[in-house]
Amino acid sequence: MATFQFDLVGPERILYSGAVDAVQLPGSEGEMTVLPGHAPVLTTLKTGMLVITESPQHGKRVLVRGGFAEINATSLTVIAERATPVEELTPEIIDADIAAAELQYDATDDYDRKIEIEGQIAQLREAKVALSF
Repeated sequence: MATFQFDLVGPERILYSGAVDAVQLPGSEGEMTVLPGHAPVLTTLKTGMLVITESPQHGKRVLVRGGFAEINATSLTVIAERATPVEELTPEIIDADIAAAELQYDATDDYDRKIEIEGQIAQLREAKVALSF
């Protein structure tokens, strides 16, 4: 199967760099899967699980919280506002992120911002359940 170059950069470090079969992204307009030969796209990311498929039945998951992705036929680069590989996540980390988002929600009167934050909280709660803490 064909592969493409994938680079995932977080604020503190490079979390992944290498050839992959596919990457599923939590795009702000909806989930999307990037495969080799993808049309050029620049998209923002929402809070959610990024799934990296390195080869059939072998992959990694990373919880991302915002950022953007630049896609072209031979590569994908994700610059994440925050990113944590699932093996580094704990219930306390997710609970702290939920609490911080709830404070942001309470602190704003902007309706659109409240809707955005509600989505973040829902994604974080979903990630916590999916990871079976």
